[in-house]
Amino acid sequence: MTLPMVVPAQDLPARVRIHEVGARDGLQNEKSVVPTEVKAEFVHRLAAAGLTTIEATSFVHPKWVPQLADAEALFPLLGDLDGVALPVLVPNERGLDRALALGARRIAVFASATESFAKANLNRTVDESLAMFEPVVTRAKERKAHVRGYLSMCFGDPWEGAVPVHQVVRVAKALVDMGCDELSLGDTIGVATPAHVQTLLAELNEEGVPTSSIGVHFHDTYGQALSNTLAALQHGVSTVDASAGGLGGCPYAKSATGNLATEDLVWMLQGLGIDTGVDLGLLTATSVWMAGRLGRPSPSRTVRALSHQES
Repeated sequence: MTLPMVVPAQDLPARVRIHEVGARDGLQNEKSVVPTEVKAEFVHRLAAAGLTTIEATSFVHPKWVPQLADAEALFPLLGDLDGVALPVLVPNERGLDRALALGARRIAVFASATESFAKANLNRTVDESLAMFEPVVTRAKERKAHVRGYLSMCFGDPWEGAVPVHQVVRVAKALVDMGCDELSLGDTIGVATPAHVQTLLAELNEEGVPTSSIGVHFHDTYGQALSNTLAALQHGVSTVDASAGGLGGCPYAKSATGNLATEDLVWMLQGLGIDTGVDLGLLTATSVWMAGRLGRPSPSRTVRALSHQES
């Protein structure tokens, strides 16, 4: 299998932790419901490829995301994955109760930087949604759970257009202040560019949010996901969200195309000499396998290139 030539760049993290979202964010927007057993095998294959953080599912009401209605059935099937963090998304206290009852130790809440998306996704204002998340975060922390705060629409919104940096910083700071251990900055519709990324990161640092607690979550709508990731790495970010095979989008933002493909990310990071612990061959095979279950080819350029070599 072809691998990139390693040419290390200066002043980049030595290691990047990939926060794999394919099994949750990647599958939540599928038109058909993927069988629970296939999801479980998908997660196991991702772990076998070396991914150590794999977002497993969401404890949202089945009416809103029927593709993930099997959370109670799926999560116990992953109990044999020692050493693998299995975050789950919870929308409210009821979702938290369901997750904690199954032994989840890492949970995530999903906030919006804009009023329009907060209304579309949660039927609340931004401040109302933060008020809803506060007891969730507090109770999770009381149970010694790790809490991740997703923040969507950090760079642009399909209804509101460009999102002011100070507006994003306000909501991000509120999530950190309520107790979130980690913040994931989402470019939900893929409109960010590198200087915009670095400006937001610098403003967050100015407000006391350390780079070490920040992850980035880019979509590739305009082909900018990797360049934006590199800009974040140059700032010191070492947690990057990605989805195996480039699966996924957002069911409440129709202009949100696929996530950054994990294989495309790993190819770039390997070429930069950055350690991920991921076996690119096993990961590619996993995405080819999953694409077969979904009945369509993977959108990842790296998956297509490497699988073409094998055929």
